[in-house]
Amino acid sequence: MDRDAAQALLGQVLAPWVGALGLQVESVDERHSVLRLPFSDALRHAGGVVCGQVFMAAADTAMIVAISAALGGFRPMTTVSLTTQFMRAVRQGDTRVSARVLRLGRNLVFGEIEIHDESGEMAVHATTTYALL
Repeated sequence: MDRDAAQALLGQVLAPWVGALGLQVESVDERHSVLRLPFSDALRHAGGVVCGQVFMAAADTAMIVAISAALGGFRPMTTVSLTTQFMRAVRQGDTRVSARVLRLGRNLVFGEIEIHDESGEMAVHATTTYALL
């Protein structure tokens, strides 16, 4: 799966509200994807930082791309778990969302996601499990 195919996948499988985040595929290979989450003031909550829900949606989306690349194309799947640690607040700037498939099983897929702020510092770390349907 190349970058253009991965970007097209986002337009086909995401819920409209996730699509509204404007995620852009920067790179994709056999078990890894990197997406850029463009900053917008609309992503911040009343405390002035980007909402955790935004980062969780971006993490989940990046992992869907990485899994689809590992499978050679999209296959229906569902998130079984998404454990997220918010390590630093993000107040502004684009973020990079890097997802990596750790283990691709017959029915379950395990992965890890890192989200880095504009200065390159890790802001979010997540681990995931998906069930292939």
